[in-house]
Amino acid sequence: MTELLTSAQMRAIEQAAVASGEVTGLELMERAGQGVVEAIFEEWPELRASSHRAVVLCGPGNNGGDGFVVARLLKERGWEVEVFLYGDPERLPPDARVNYERWLGMGEVCQPRTDQDDFRARGYQTDLVVDAIFGTGLSRAVDQEFERGALIWSHKVAKFGRRVSIDLPSGTCSDSGKALQGYSSRADLTVTFERPRVGHYSHQAPQMCGKLVVVPLGLRRQPIDYLILSGALGKVEGPTDLGKLVQLTMKSVQTSSVAQKGNSGRDHKYAHGHALILSGPSGQGGAARLTARGALRIGAGVVTVGCPLDAIPENAARLDAVMLRGVADGSALAQVLEDKRINALCLGPGMGTGAREVALVAAGLAEARSTVLDADALTILSQEPELFSALHERCVLTPHAGEFARLFPDIAEKLAAPATKGPAYSKVDACREAAARAGCVVLFKGPDTVIAAPDGCAAINSAQYERAAPWLATAGSGDVLAGFITGLLARGFPPFDAACTGAWLHVECALEFGPGLIAEDLPEQLPAVFRRLLK
Repeated sequence: MTELLTSAQMRAIEQAAVASGEVTGLELMERAGQGVVEAIFEEWPELRASSHRAVVLCGPGNNGGDGFVVARLLKERGWEVEVFLYGDPERLPPDARVNYERWLGMGEVCQPRTDQDDFRARGYQTDLVVDAIFGTGLSRAVDQEFERGALIWSHKVAKFGRRVSIDLPSGTCSDSGKALQGYSSRADLTVTFERPRVGHYSHQAPQMCGKLVVVPLGLRRQPIDYLILSGALGKVEGPTDLGKLVQLTMKSVQTSSVAQKGNSGRDHKYAHGHALILSGPSGQGGAARLTARGALRIGAGVVTVGCPLDAIPENAARLDAVMLRGVADGSALAQVLEDKRINALCLGPGMGTGAREVALVAAGLAEARSTVLDADALTILSQEPELFSALHERCVLTPHAGEFARLFPDIAEKLAAPATKGPAYSKVDACREAAARAGCVVLFKGPDTVIAAPDGCAAINSAQYERAAPWLATAGSGDVLAGFITGLLARGFPPFDAACTGAWLHVECALEFGPGLIAEDLPEQLPAVFRRLLK
């Protein structure tokens, strides 16, 4: 679990530390530069053993100041270091200017042209390129010819050595992960400080960052207005601390795993909840069966698939522990839901989008029970405004990008707009806005799955960096995720917690299995994941 901050929040933390006398700006810059050098040697131990050649590309802000510290520290170790400054040294911030002058006592600062001739003339062969041009505070358009040329030139130099970015690859928005003006540099290693930013886990940034390393600066923890969580379980409201979050996380996992140990003498299967999964007609029941299996494995005491009467034989041949119930239409569903033990409902996987299915969605929403709306149900919501208005706070919507665009076309358009300056409109912003409009939890799928509640609570469940699981992009994977969330709702999890926990466990199951995964494998990994978490 990782706390993610906006660039403004991180800046406020640093400013508070300086204002309190805890540390000076120069000391922070020195710690940052030392952290970058140590991270480089940790990643490439062979560079520690002897001197090498480095090119350090410094920008016009404090990120450039960090670069001057790195250049000085490498020079002191006997490295050959060439430093370039993109900008006017007279306009450097005070602390960066001090480190610029310190470097001048050791070597020169070049201001190269940005054209092809300049690049070819230098004939670069280098062991390390440090990108300290633009950091997390980039809040203006990168549209001046010189600055865009600097990014292109630095990208060409970086082809000849290991590439390290300080804070973020230059040109990347730290709040959205978008490449500003469609262009940013690319790194093999990105080193940021204290806590990562939202943008490190969003949009294009994980592909641009390479490996992400977070270096502590030794600052006292400061209260902040809100947190976004990466790979998180549990709800966070307002200021919190990571220890409290970890406790909440493990409590969630332990609670959801009780069913794996069997019932105690005092428990009954219905005490663990009853989930109802609505299925489509004969020949289209596979998605609902995957959802049902996911709900059962994650701990729902009873799972029932409700399907048209003609689909009962097919489902009966494929299901054992999952119960079956004929549900012909909306009125039949209303009768089934008279059983108050059914406390969680899933609408959508393989269900269809015809008149019967519209009536099922209407009947399901009318009961105001914990409800996951996925796949075909999302298409129905996008086509039936009166059903969208019937959404309630116990619902969870689980759209992928295409479904999100159908449900929230204006929000999707803002998200897709090219980013010209930071902070750019992010996937977190979009998901929060969608949740507020829908009045319920929205889980916006992707490798950077975002979960948001109407009150603004948000989490990023990242399947990137060390948690990358590209094999999750397989047919039926989303149906299993819907089942995980439905099962947790049946267990009594609040919608936001169920969505966060289900998404996190979904990735853990994929990592447990590894490449070659198909959707049917996902629920079967849950026992191993729970055992590992509870050790």
